[in-house]
Amino acid sequence: MKPPMKNLNLFLFLLLVLGLHLGSVLSWKKEEFRNCNQTPFCKRARARKPGFCSLIALDVSISDGDLTAKLVPKTPDNEQDPDQIKPLILALSAYQDGILRLRIDEDPSLGPPKKRFEVPDVIVPEFASKKLWLQRVSTAKIDGDAAPSSIVYLSDGYEAVVRHDPFEVYVREKSNGNRVISLNSHGLFDFEQLRAKREGEDWEERFRTHTDTRPYGPQSISFDVSFYSADFVYGIPEHASSHALKPTRGPGVEDSEPYRLFNLDVFEYIHDSPFGIYGSIPFMISHGKSRGTSGFFWLNAAEMQIDVMATGWADAESEIALPSEKSRIDTLWMSEAGIVDAFFFMGPGPKDVVRQYTSVTGTPAMPQLFATAYHQCRWNYRDEEDVEHVDSKFDELNIPYDVLWLDIEHTDGKRYFTWDRTLFPHPEEMQGKLAAKGRHMVTIVDPHIKRDDSYHVHKEATQKGYYVKDAGGSDYDGWCWPGSSSYPDILSPEIRSWWADMFSIENYVGSTPSLYIWNDMNEPSVFNGPEVTMPRDALHYGGVEHRELHNAYGYYFHMATADGLVKRGDGKDRPFVLSRAIFAGTQRHGAVWTGDNSAEWDHLRVSVPMILTLGITGISFSGADVGGFFGNPEPELLVRWYQLGAYYPFFRAHAHHDTKRREPWLFGERNTELIRDAIHVRYMLLPYFYTLFREANTSGVPVVRPLWMEFPSEEATFSNDEAFMVGNSIIVQGIYTERAKHASVYLPGKESWYDLRTGTAYKGGRTHKLGVSEDSIPAFQRAGTIISRKDRFRRSSTQMVNDPYTLVIALNSSQAAEGELYVDDGKSFEFEHGAYIHRRFVFADGKLTSVNLATTSPGKSRFSSESVVERIVLLGHAPGPKSALNEATNQKVDIELGPLWLQWGRGSSVLTIRKPGVRIGDDWTIKIL
Repeated sequence: MKPPMKNLNLFLFLLLVLGLHLGSVLSWKKEEFRNCNQTPFCKRARARKPGFCSLIALDVSISDGDLTAKLVPKTPDNEQDPDQIKPLILALSAYQDGILRLRIDEDPSLGPPKKRFEVPDVIVPEFASKKLWLQRVSTAKIDGDAAPSSIVYLSDGYEAVVRHDPFEVYVREKSNGNRVISLNSHGLFDFEQLRAKREGEDWEERFRTHTDTRPYGPQSISFDVSFYSADFVYGIPEHASSHALKPTRGPGVEDSEPYRLFNLDVFEYIHDSPFGIYGSIPFMISHGKSRGTSGFFWLNAAEMQIDVMATGWADAESEIALPSEKSRIDTLWMSEAGIVDAFFFMGPGPKDVVRQYTSVTGTPAMPQLFATAYHQCRWNYRDEEDVEHVDSKFDELNIPYDVLWLDIEHTDGKRYFTWDRTLFPHPEEMQGKLAAKGRHMVTIVDPHIKRDDSYHVHKEATQKGYYVKDAGGSDYDGWCWPGSSSYPDILSPEIRSWWADMFSIENYVGSTPSLYIWNDMNEPSVFNGPEVTMPRDALHYGGVEHRELHNAYGYYFHMATADGLVKRGDGKDRPFVLSRAIFAGTQRHGAVWTGDNSAEWDHLRVSVPMILTLGITGISFSGADVGGFFGNPEPELLVRWYQLGAYYPFFRAHAHHDTKRREPWLFGERNTELIRDAIHVRYMLLPYFYTLFREANTSGVPVVRPLWMEFPSEEATFSNDEAFMVGNSIIVQGIYTERAKHASVYLPGKESWYDLRTGTAYKGGRTHKLGVSEDSIPAFQRAGTIISRKDRFRRSSTQMVNDPYTLVIALNSSQAAEGELYVDDGKSFEFEHGAYIHRRFVFADGKLTSVNLATTSPGKSRFSSESVVERIVLLGHAPGPKSALNEATNQKVDIELGPLWLQWGRGSSVLTIRKPGVRIGDDWTIKIL
């Protein structure tokens, strides 16, 4: 009777695991996850001393436009493993815009036991066309080296250098020879080549009750990367930690772990920790006052650990003479598997580096307008009656929202693509009622498929062999919300296409075109798996081990789901898919959120650096659960979270099902008013946000930015992650403590800033101690900018489409300002064919001019809008003018004092041009008389 006993044990284990997941009072237990010392490849790499690497570069030449070389040990040791002295193959490629690509792999002609995994479908296809075909290589002895170095052109200002002995790769400035980024300057490079297993050798690794068979043995890679003229490094999400990365090793650092990149389902994660959580983007950015910004990206989906070295870490050990630099930050990159496929980005500005990185991995997708508005979610809205009550209550209290979400309880027994027909008997009608108000619904679809022969998805996946296999070749069986579950092998393009087809109206019975999707648990989460995820020796399409692609599993799942929604709409409807797991390139497929946070002030605080870090690594469309997923927030914390969350790119409230209900009207009349005001701020700023999403879509520059991205020469901004920029025009400072009466706000730059609520001017370049009230958090508009608003209150963003605009002009010391506005149909892909409005507003010499930025050509689509400019607000203009002239019509319009915020009618009276009689899509000039 072994099978029944096994089932009973698994059932009891599931109850235990579910208890851990459901209990909101239990916190993260670090002993359930591996640390570096329990991770052999990390422990080995950290134990190596500077100068460990003995490789030299031989046979350097130009081949197919690349610099190629062989890496071999300088003096092979007769006792050394013969498999580890085989030559490695190096290829160095140059691309437009100062991008260098370095690839190092085993020599396939020498017959390694298997091909090492190279991550597919992350680099955008068009990147290949930007390759610069290298024609020649020059050789020179540099810095007194006995051996030569090979030098190739990278861009007008930079050249790449391969040092032969000892092996090193770096990029330097042509004009002065100063280094920008280097690899293996400390001699920590190591590449464990695949080999045959010897008799009696034990390759297995054990952690807690799990055994990893490791059939291909050790295959890790590690190397050091140095950033020159750097004051700070940033990036490598996802961690609940400061925006500027703290040292993890060296003088003054005790018992710190490396930053871990390994996608895990970590409920109630702790803040201020280098522990990896739901996503992994192995992209680091350095920034310093003297030179600027550079970046390094390693395309590798295996587990990675990264050390940031403290100053002086190698002084006592290193015999390698590095070029003298005032400031250099050294890092150590360690991965369990894969190849070296690394990209060096030269900048030199912060936005340049982000643009260069997104030219490789893709710019963020342009969202639908509704997705940039407010989302209402909890686990779970009980039934159709609950949905209807929540929806009507928002209307009753004049609180706008755009999307209502349903978590796992809406399904029939956790079978995705189904409905519990007792609780949700008429799903199409329910969605239709929301759609009639311009609203949408989102349902959850996770990757774990219930192993139930009567469930059509499981039945089809089983018959077609579409599941990930275990190490023995059977369909992998793990435990998640439905109980016994299997997981689609989403690495396969065929299986991704099959998964995408599941979202058609015909296949997803009960869905409608206004329904969009949420991918949760896609790390993937496996309750009874090692570290709550899939075993590393599970097998994917092409014989790829799970260890090799783990961090990209959720990325492929996100991709396939987004493709499914595009297919559903015949390629006409932009998808909206929220994903918890992330990887490089996730930005092309939808939004992300920071996972299962807690209703604590510290989690409110850490949400800002988490979102900033996601933004600079390509993922603009991100947010944190407003109010905290776990726990019950006090009203003050909830209000402050709404006030901050209104500026997140992705603005959603969400809560665990064990928490008390926390819709905006459940905390008393005054708190309802404060939450409504916060949501109204977001809706009024939607035209500005949507314009920023388009900027991200075209350039990669994030919607929400760290201060140093806009003020790269101001050292006071480099480590400031309490405040952030929304675009280039608004700065926001959160309130992170209860009962706060004052806030210290640093306002960067030489120009003034105008209080977003009152219009009061504050000088830039200094810290202001400001009184704060419960009404709002500090937010300011930058002098010299123009932002677009829509001030009418509606039920949803969809109902605001034809509303008039307000332009808020914040004049600088030269009495000038400029800004942009982007408008399209908010839903289709027609904008890719020219169907949009893009205007630049310029105020100078007493005139406001609207200039067309949209490119037009014959055959392109067109988009027009009848929306007009209702008000033009002038901040910082001297009092006195009574009228203005619309030069196109030669008509005078009145200038009067009016409220900065029309609907609230409070705050300072400001100079206002009322009803200037111009349309948003036209060329026009208005002159102050």
